[in-house]
Amino acid sequence: MARIGIVGAGLMGHGIAQVFALAGHSVAVYDAVPGMLATLRSRIEQNLADLKQDVSAAERVRPVETLAAAVENADVVVEAALEKLPLKQDIFAELEKLAPRHALLASNTSVIPIGKIAERVATKDRVLGTHWWNPPWLVPLVEVIETEGTSADSVTAMIDLLRSLGKTAVHVKKDVPGFIGNRLQHALWREAIALVQNGVCDAETVDTVVKAGFGRRLGVIGPLENADLIGTDLTLDIHRNVLADLDRTPGPLPYLVDLVNAGRLGFKSGRGFREWTPEQQAELRQRVSAQLKKAAAEDSNSDV
Repeated sequence: MARIGIVGAGLMGHGIAQVFALAGHSVAVYDAVPGMLATLRSRIEQNLADLKQDVSAAERVRPVETLAAAVENADVVVEAALEKLPLKQDIFAELEKLAPRHALLASNTSVIPIGKIAERVATKDRVLGTHWWNPPWLVPLVEVIETEGTSADSVTAMIDLLRSLGKTAVHVKKDVPGFIGNRLQHALWREAIALVQNGVCDAETVDTVVKAGFGRRLGVIGPLENADLIGTDLTLDIHRNVLADLDRTPGPLPYLVDLVNAGRLGFKSGRGFREWTPEQQAELRQRVSAQLKKAAAEDSNSDV
């Protein structure tokens, strides 16, 4: 079993620790905020109990008070700190000094190029990205990002390790902002915001169209599979008619900027693209959780 060091005990960090621990690995977790460490095991235990999994796996997760203690004996280190480039660069500079030379050093960033995070690291052969999706104990995908200098052996070792956890690990061969998943996701979000901004429909209608339309297919057929299904010739004809009219704004859309400036921050303030009561927020969170649990159970049954 591998020895895992995790930097950050928040939503992603504790969830990643949970997945490794459930698979039998020893996990040490560091966070600069003591309160996050104090609740680390209890949060993992609650998740495991909710999923009817082995609660004792949480005993393999050890909260530690220093970065050195988390990584000094690690085979793999996963950084899951805040999405702030200078912070991540500082962490990786320290990881190179503190972790064993053989240890793989991975960032869980969702959008920042790994090469930028590793600018001050000399041993780049062992640096890569592992973008887990939220919540990491329910969403199977992990994007493994290769950056300049990453060795093929490091990529292979990480993918093999993640697949041994039951994750769907994919190789991102070029270190671009947002990698694959978030580039696709936010391309959709940009067009969704543009439709509302341009008065084509309201926000609720956008969400209804996705959920009641092509979203129903996305769990079983990807966009390029779908293009092959209908034919690349038909796909080309559609693109010739629609692509020129899609939004191409290079930065955030004014509608989104105005929402933020007005304090309409979504669930945080009760108003965003739509208005949300506490009851509506709880109901949506429950629906998302139930859907992810159902999908995870189906995946587990299909493996039997």
